[in-house]
Amino acid sequence: MRYGYNGRILHVDLTSQNLEVEEPDEDFYRKYMGGSALGLHYLLTKNPPNIDAFSPENTFVFSLGVCTGAPISGQSRMTTISKSPLTGAIGDAQSGGFFPAEMKFSGFDAIVVTGCAQSPVYLWLHDGQAELRDANHLWGKVTGDVDRILKTELGDDKIEIAQCGPAGENLNRYACVMNMSNRANGRTGMGAVMGSKKLKAIVVRGKNRPKIANMARLKKLAKWGPANFEESGVYTLGTLGTAGIVVSQDRAGGLPTRNWSSGTFEHCENLDGKTMFNTILKERDSCYACAVRCKRVVEVTEGPFKVDPYYGGPEYETLATFGSYCGVSDLAAVSLANQLCNMYGMDTISCGASVAWAMDCYEQGLLTLEDTDGLELNFGNAEAMVALVEKIGNRDGFGDLLAEGSARAAARFGQEAQDLVVTVKGQEFPAHMPRVKRSLALIYAVNPFGADHMSHEHDPSYRDYPKRMGMLGLEDPQPDSVLNDEKVRYALTTQYTYSYLDSANFCQFVFGPAWQLYGPDQMVAVCAVAREDRDERGTSRRRHREVDVQALRFGVAVRPLELAGTEGRKRRRRLGHAEAFGQQRQRLIDGQR
Repeated sequence: MRYGYNGRILHVDLTSQNLEVEEPDEDFYRKYMGGSALGLHYLLTKNPPNIDAFSPENTFVFSLGVCTGAPISGQSRMTTISKSPLTGAIGDAQSGGFFPAEMKFSGFDAIVVTGCAQSPVYLWLHDGQAELRDANHLWGKVTGDVDRILKTELGDDKIEIAQCGPAGENLNRYACVMNMSNRANGRTGMGAVMGSKKLKAIVVRGKNRPKIANMARLKKLAKWGPANFEESGVYTLGTLGTAGIVVSQDRAGGLPTRNWSSGTFEHCENLDGKTMFNTILKERDSCYACAVRCKRVVEVTEGPFKVDPYYGGPEYETLATFGSYCGVSDLAAVSLANQLCNMYGMDTISCGASVAWAMDCYEQGLLTLEDTDGLELNFGNAEAMVALVEKIGNRDGFGDLLAEGSARAAARFGQEAQDLVVTVKGQEFPAHMPRVKRSLALIYAVNPFGADHMSHEHDPSYRDYPKRMGMLGLEDPQPDSVLNDEKVRYALTTQYTYSYLDSANFCQFVFGPAWQLYGPDQMVAVCAVAREDRDERGTSRRRHREVDVQALRFGVAVRPLELAGTEGRKRRRRLGHAEAFGQQRQRLIDGQR
């Protein structure tokens, strides 16, 4: 009997409109699990070399995990995988909300999309059935409007919808895949790939709950989370959201300000979680079955920057990129910029950072009013910032250029403009500064999909969470300000752990090796109770626990470049992930790489 999975992967050829269901065997799921690893498997086996990200041949995968939809916090995550139009390398992005759980309930573990439709379509999955429907009437509409139209059209307010938004339709290179109009597979331009295929949306609904092998044990773990929430490291995340770290980042000198020219912003308290809580916060929102409730919902009804609560509220990264990056201290303006990104389907990090780059160029005389369509892009100009975000969403005028990302835009204006770009592989830096968290410098540099802050554990955790770090064999904490051999080992080991999280599709705010609600031992336990095997006499064999422990120690997903390309593809066919990454880890430790 299958546990955890549906055992069904949907293959969609948009060119021929052909839909086929693959039913992988047990060994496939044991090797690839889900999320990043499963998605990369299809990318490496299907994509021809050197194709353009917007080619119909580019494979696009929506992937869940073994525990997606299980009734416990942190188990409603989805990974999108494809070749990135922003970086030209692997594109990888995760999202939460209710869509991932509902997709599992609709009867599928993953969707593998190839080809390109002749005209816009949406994919409708319901109780194990799949069909493509016309989406011409949805094309060009913002996310909230699409939600309302489809719920009326299908006569069901409980459907969940993932869509590309107008930015994806217009091939904005950092377009997102949005669900609930406020949850994003945010980075690497996955929405643009979706738009290039004329796949406007995926709509899901179902009642199929995959069986859990040991439901009693899972319920015990599920109850442990809320009972220990107030004493955990995520308690303030629930009360203040990620916005709660704005001031602490600033005090450490790690809040990127005015396009990374400084690490401290004099008006940071205007953007902090406490200010949001006391002024514009309407409510806290949640993902499926989650006790943390970290999502913000804000509302502004007066003044020039009115904000609709339907589109959620800004996270820390958004408060920084549209706030301190741009020298803007108006919380309502930053919240409206966040709303526009959610309406059009754009990554707030790359969008805000691109605006900040343009402001820097403008202040240094590298851009003129003629270049900016008359917008005075001085740092601190909230009105100009909001106006430019909307122009980017519509690819209008100067916004058309910035929709290419700051690195491509800078190439139009020469070396001085390029010197102000802050990217890796063409992807803009998130709002965490390597000069105060030194391991980030290494991770930003080597990460296959560009600068990313969710690919390993940040430096302070080595010192602050010794018990959980000890479970990973990390027992020699180092200062945040150093990047020595032990800090490199720390970065590598926690990168493997985060790779596991992305392939199991666990929420990194709920499960992890440090401040999260559940620790490494519980990460393994959840997979074990979901997939626990029993022999003919009913004796537990716990084969999946053994696999997960290996994966947790050695990594299981897409990070190292060594397994990319043709040779990597051959090696991946020969080796299970845990074995392959275990061998790589040992070579790194032995200094043989």
